[in-house]
Amino acid sequence: MKLVTFSCRGRTSIGKIHGDQVIDLPAADASLPSTMLELLAGGPPLMDRARQVDAERSPSYPLADVRLEAPVPNPSKFLAIGMNYRKHVEEAKRAGIEVPDSQVWFNKQVSCVNGPFDPVHMPKVSDKLDYEAELGVVIGRRCRHVSASEARSVIAGYLVVNDVSVRDWQRRSPTMTLGKSFNTTGPIGPWIVTDDEVADPHALTMRMLVNGEVRQQVTTGEMIFNIYDQIAYLSTVMTLEPGDLIATGTPSGVGAAMTPPSFLKVGDVMRVEIDGIGHIENIVIPEPV
Repeated sequence: MKLVTFSCRGRTSIGKIHGDQVIDLPAADASLPSTMLELLAGGPPLMDRARQVDAERSPSYPLADVRLEAPVPNPSKFLAIGMNYRKHVEEAKRAGIEVPDSQVWFNKQVSCVNGPFDPVHMPKVSDKLDYEAELGVVIGRRCRHVSASEARSVIAGYLVVNDVSVRDWQRRSPTMTLGKSFNTTGPIGPWIVTDDEVADPHALTMRMLVNGEVRQQVTTGEMIFNIYDQIAYLSTVMTLEPGDLIATGTPSGVGAAMTPPSFLKVGDVMRVEIDGIGHIENIVIPEPV
Protein backbone atom coordinates (compact mmCIF):
# COMPACT_ATOMS: atom_id res chain seq x y z
CA MET A 1 0.00 0.00 0.00
CA LYS A 2 1.22 3.48 -0.89
CA LEU A 3 -0.04 6.04 1.62
CA VAL A 4 -0.14 9.76 0.87
CA THR A 5 -1.03 13.05 2.46
CA PHE A 6 -2.62 15.16 -0.25
CA SER A 7 -4.44 18.42 -0.87
CA CYS A 8 -7.20 18.90 -3.40
CA ARG A 9 -9.98 21.44 -3.81
CA GLY A 10 -9.05 23.29 -0.63
CA ARG A 11 -8.96 20.18 1.56
CA THR A 12 -6.08 18.13 2.96
CA SER A 13 -6.57 14.45 3.68
CA ILE A 14 -4.82 11.10 3.56
CA GLY A 15 -5.20 8.49 0.89
CA LYS A 16 -3.80 5.45 -0.84
CA ILE A 17 -2.60 5.15 -4.40
CA HIS A 18 -4.53 2.92 -6.80
CA GLY A 19 -3.09 3.12 -10.30
CA ASP A 20 -3.29 6.77 -11.30
CA GLN A 21 -5.91 7.59 -8.66
CA VAL A 22 -5.71 8.75 -5.04
CA ILE A 23 -8.35 7.07 -2.90
CA ASP A 24 -9.58 9.44 -0.19
CA LEU A 25 -9.49 7.16 2.85
CA PRO A 26 -11.60 9.07 5.42
CA ALA A 27 -14.14 9.93 2.71
CA ALA A 28 -14.40 6.23 1.91
CA ASP A 29 -14.55 5.09 5.55
CA ALA A 30 -15.60 7.63 8.17
CA SER A 31 -13.92 5.57 10.89
CA LEU A 32 -10.51 6.34 9.37
CA PRO A 33 -8.65 9.50 10.49
CA SER A 34 -7.73 12.42 8.25
CA THR A 35 -4.05 12.66 9.26
CA MET A 36 -1.13 10.29 8.74
CA LEU A 37 0.02 10.43 12.36
CA GLU A 38 -3.40 9.30 13.55
CA LEU A 39 -3.45 6.48 11.01
CA LEU A 40 0.01 5.26 12.01
CA ALA A 41 -0.78 5.57 15.73
CA GLY A 42 -3.84 3.38 15.17
CA GLY A 43 -1.53 0.48 14.39
CA PRO A 44 -2.49 -2.70 12.52
CA PRO A 45 -6.28 -2.36 13.02
CA LEU A 46 -6.43 1.00 11.23
CA MET A 47 -3.86 -0.02 8.63
CA ASP A 48 -5.86 -3.14 7.85
CA ARG A 49 -9.02 -1.05 7.54
CA ALA A 50 -7.24 1.24 5.08
CA ARG A 51 -6.15 -1.78 3.03
CA GLN A 52 -9.73 -3.04 2.92
CA VAL A 53 -11.11 0.19 1.44
CA ASP A 54 -12.51 -0.79 -1.95
CA ALA A 55 -10.59 1.31 -4.45
CA GLU A 56 -13.14 0.78 -7.20
CA ARG A 57 -16.11 2.06 -5.18
CA SER A 58 -14.52 4.82 -3.10
CA PRO A 59 -14.19 8.58 -3.62
CA SER A 60 -11.00 9.31 -5.51
CA TYR A 61 -9.09 11.98 -7.42
CA PRO A 62 -6.74 11.69 -10.38
CA LEU A 63 -3.19 11.70 -9.07
CA ALA A 64 -2.36 14.45 -11.58
CA ASP A 65 -4.98 16.73 -9.98
CA VAL A 66 -3.78 16.56 -6.36
CA ARG A 67 -0.89 18.18 -4.56
CA LEU A 68 1.19 15.58 -2.77
CA GLU A 69 2.29 16.88 0.63
CA ALA A 70 4.99 15.47 2.89
CA PRO A 71 3.50 12.07 3.79
CA VAL A 72 4.21 12.74 7.48
CA PRO A 73 4.04 16.54 7.72
CA ASN A 74 4.46 16.73 11.50
CA PRO A 75 6.65 13.93 12.88
CA SER A 76 7.79 14.19 16.47
CA LYS A 77 11.36 13.33 15.42
CA PHE A 78 13.43 13.44 12.23
CA LEU A 79 16.67 11.56 12.91
CA ALA A 80 19.49 11.00 10.44
CA ILE A 81 22.64 8.91 10.48
CA GLY A 82 25.88 10.26 9.07
CA MET A 83 28.80 8.43 7.44
CA ASN A 84 26.87 5.24 6.77
CA TYR A 85 28.29 4.30 3.36
CA ARG A 86 31.98 3.38 3.12
CA LYS A 87 32.81 5.48 0.07
CA HIS A 88 31.13 8.48 1.69
CA VAL A 89 33.30 7.90 4.78
CA GLU A 90 36.37 7.86 2.54
CA GLU A 91 35.46 11.16 0.87
CA ALA A 92 34.77 12.70 4.29
CA LYS A 93 38.19 11.62 5.53
CA ARG A 94 39.82 13.16 2.47
CA ALA A 95 38.05 16.39 3.38
CA GLY A 96 39.62 16.25 6.87
CA ILE A 97 36.47 15.18 8.71
CA GLU A 98 37.05 12.91 11.69
CA VAL A 99 34.86 9.80 11.52
CA PRO A 100 34.15 7.87 14.78
CA ASP A 101 33.67 4.10 14.88
CA SER A 102 30.17 4.28 16.37
CA GLN A 103 26.94 5.30 14.68
CA VAL A 104 26.82 9.07 14.10
CA TRP A 105 23.37 10.61 14.63
CA PHE A 106 21.96 14.10 14.35
CA ASN A 107 18.56 15.77 14.33
CA LYS A 108 16.90 17.47 11.44
CA GLN A 109 14.50 19.77 13.23
CA VAL A 110 10.98 18.89 12.13
CA SER A 111 10.33 22.42 10.86
CA CYS A 112 12.54 21.50 7.88
CA VAL A 113 10.05 18.92 6.57
CA ASN A 114 9.09 19.73 3.00
CA GLY A 115 6.87 18.24 0.31
CA PRO A 116 8.13 15.81 -2.33
CA PHE A 117 7.84 18.33 -5.16
CA ASP A 118 8.08 21.63 -3.30
CA PRO A 119 10.96 24.09 -3.78
CA VAL A 120 13.99 24.17 -1.49
CA HIS A 121 15.17 27.61 -0.40
CA MET A 122 18.70 28.83 -0.99
CA PRO A 123 19.38 30.42 2.42
CA LYS A 124 20.07 34.13 2.53
CA VAL A 125 23.03 33.42 4.83
CA SER A 126 24.81 30.75 2.77
CA ASP A 127 25.70 29.59 -0.73
CA LYS A 128 26.91 26.16 0.47
CA LEU A 129 23.70 24.24 -0.19
CA ASP A 130 24.23 20.52 -0.84
CA TYR A 131 22.17 17.40 -1.57
CA GLU A 132 22.08 13.94 0.04
CA ALA A 133 19.93 11.12 -1.36
CA GLU A 134 18.68 8.79 1.39
CA LEU A 135 16.21 5.99 2.05
CA GLY A 136 13.80 7.03 4.78
CA VAL A 137 12.15 4.77 7.35
CA VAL A 138 8.83 5.59 9.03
CA ILE A 139 8.27 4.15 12.50
CA GLY A 140 4.91 2.42 12.91
CA ARG A 141 4.53 1.86 16.63
CA ARG A 142 5.73 3.25 19.93
CA CYS A 143 8.78 1.31 21.01
CA ARG A 144 11.86 1.28 23.23
CA HIS A 145 14.80 -1.14 23.57
CA VAL A 146 14.06 -2.90 20.29
CA SER A 147 16.54 -5.60 19.31
CA ALA A 148 17.91 -5.69 15.79
CA SER A 149 16.12 -9.00 15.24
CA GLU A 150 12.78 -7.40 16.17
CA ALA A 151 13.33 -4.04 14.49
CA ARG A 152 11.44 -4.75 11.28
CA SER A 153 8.25 -5.23 13.29
CA VAL A 154 8.20 -1.54 14.28
CA ILE A 155 8.59 -0.20 10.71
CA ALA A 156 5.47 1.19 9.04
CA GLY A 157 7.15 1.75 5.70
CA TYR A 158 9.69 3.59 3.58
CA LEU A 159 9.95 6.82 1.64
CA VAL A 160 12.48 8.92 -0.26
CA VAL A 161 14.49 11.58 1.59
CA ASN A 162 16.78 14.36 0.44
CA ASP A 163 18.87 15.39 3.46
CA VAL A 164 19.58 18.85 2.06
CA SER A 165 22.49 20.36 3.99
CA VAL A 166 23.88 23.87 4.47
CA ARG A 167 27.52 22.88 4.77
CA ASP A 168 29.05 25.97 6.40
CA TRP A 169 26.36 26.01 9.09
CA GLN A 170 26.76 22.25 9.51
CA ARG A 171 30.43 22.75 10.35
CA ARG A 172 29.64 25.47 12.90
CA SER A 173 28.01 22.95 15.23
CA PRO A 174 29.57 19.62 16.29
CA THR A 175 26.06 18.13 16.27
CA MET A 176 25.52 19.20 12.63
CA THR A 177 21.92 20.05 13.54
CA LEU A 178 21.94 23.71 12.47
CA GLY A 179 23.20 22.97 8.98
CA LYS A 180 20.66 20.18 8.59
CA SER A 181 17.58 22.06 9.75
CA PHE A 182 17.04 25.14 7.60
CA ASN A 183 13.43 25.53 6.53
CA THR A 184 12.52 23.37 3.47
CA THR A 185 15.71 21.24 3.70
CA GLY A 186 13.82 18.04 4.49
CA PRO A 187 11.87 17.05 1.38
CA ILE A 188 10.30 13.61 1.81
CA GLY A 189 7.86 11.44 -0.10
CA PRO A 190 6.23 10.99 -2.45
CA TRP A 191 4.37 8.44 -0.30
CA ILE A 192 4.97 5.81 2.34
CA VAL A 193 5.39 2.35 0.82
CA THR A 194 4.29 -0.02 3.57
CA ASP A 195 6.81 -2.55 4.78
CA ASP A 196 4.88 -5.55 3.46
CA GLU A 197 5.47 -4.32 -0.11
CA VAL A 198 9.27 -4.11 0.23
CA ALA A 199 10.88 -7.55 0.13
CA ASP A 200 14.30 -6.31 1.28
CA PRO A 201 14.96 -2.64 2.12
CA HIS A 202 18.68 -3.38 1.80
CA ALA A 203 18.40 -4.32 -1.88
CA LEU A 204 17.17 -1.06 -3.39
CA THR A 205 19.01 1.07 -5.95
CA MET A 206 19.10 4.74 -5.02
CA ARG A 207 20.31 7.68 -7.10
CA MET A 208 20.53 11.46 -6.98
CA LEU A 209 20.33 13.51 -10.17
CA VAL A 210 21.07 17.23 -10.33
CA ASN A 211 19.75 18.82 -13.52
CA GLY A 212 19.54 15.32 -15.00
CA GLU A 213 23.15 14.39 -14.17
CA VAL A 214 23.65 11.37 -11.90
CA ARG A 215 25.67 12.53 -8.88
CA GLN A 216 25.03 9.63 -6.48
CA GLN A 217 24.12 6.00 -7.08
CA VAL A 218 24.29 3.08 -4.68
CA THR A 219 22.52 -0.05 -3.50
CA THR A 220 21.16 0.27 0.03
CA GLY A 221 22.84 -3.01 0.92
CA GLU A 222 26.11 -1.05 1.08
CA MET A 223 25.12 0.59 4.37
CA ILE A 224 27.68 0.13 7.14
CA PHE A 225 24.97 -0.06 9.83
CA ASN A 226 21.79 -1.58 8.44
CA ILE A 227 18.31 -0.29 9.20
CA TYR A 228 17.64 -2.79 11.97
CA ASP A 229 20.90 -1.96 13.76
CA GLN A 230 20.00 1.72 13.47
CA ILE A 231 16.61 1.21 15.12
CA ALA A 232 18.14 -0.91 17.88
CA TYR A 233 20.76 1.76 18.57
CA LEU A 234 18.29 4.66 18.62
CA SER A 235 15.69 2.87 20.72
CA THR A 236 18.33 2.18 23.36
CA VAL A 237 18.40 5.94 23.95
CA MET A 238 14.86 7.14 23.29
CA THR A 239 11.29 6.07 22.74
CA LEU A 240 10.43 6.01 19.06
CA GLU A 241 6.91 7.13 18.16
CA PRO A 242 4.60 6.38 15.21
CA GLY A 243 5.52 8.71 12.37
CA ASP A 244 9.10 9.31 13.49
CA LEU A 245 11.41 9.57 10.48
CA ILE A 246 14.83 7.97 10.15
CA ALA A 247 17.12 8.93 7.26
CA THR A 248 19.46 6.00 6.80
CA GLY A 249 22.54 7.68 5.30
CA THR A 250 23.82 9.03 2.01
CA PRO A 251 26.43 7.54 -0.34
CA SER A 252 29.46 9.22 -1.91
CA GLY A 253 29.10 11.92 -4.52
CA VAL A 254 27.91 14.89 -2.47
CA GLY A 255 28.76 18.29 -3.89
CA ALA A 256 31.01 19.26 -0.97
CA ALA A 257 33.37 16.36 -1.76
CA MET A 258 33.92 17.26 -5.42
CA THR A 259 37.11 18.93 -6.63
CA PRO A 260 36.38 21.79 -6.64
CA PRO A 261 33.22 21.62 -4.50
CA SER A 262 30.02 21.82 -6.53
CA PHE A 263 27.28 23.36 -4.42
CA LEU A 264 23.73 23.88 -5.57
CA LYS A 265 22.64 27.08 -7.28
CA VAL A 266 19.28 28.76 -7.66
CA GLY A 267 17.44 27.02 -10.49
CA ASP A 268 19.07 23.62 -9.92
CA VAL A 269 16.69 20.65 -9.81
CA MET A 270 17.37 17.76 -7.46
CA ARG A 271 15.71 14.42 -8.16
CA VAL A 272 16.08 11.45 -5.80
CA GLU A 273 14.96 8.06 -7.09
CA ILE A 274 14.72 4.79 -5.17
CA ASP A 275 13.66 1.77 -7.18
CA GLY A 276 10.51 0.25 -5.72
CA ILE A 277 9.75 3.33 -3.63
CA GLY A 278 9.41 6.30 -6.00
CA HIS A 279 11.01 9.67 -6.57
CA ILE A 280 10.95 13.23 -5.28
CA GLU A 281 12.04 16.32 -7.20
CA ASN A 282 12.77 19.79 -5.83
CA ILE A 283 13.98 22.99 -7.45
CA VAL A 284 16.21 25.43 -5.58
CA ILE A 285 14.77 28.94 -5.31
CA PRO A 286 15.90 32.04 -3.42
CA GLU A 287 14.73 32.20 0.18
CA PRO A 288 11.66 34.45 0.23
CA VAL A 289 12.05 37.90 1.74
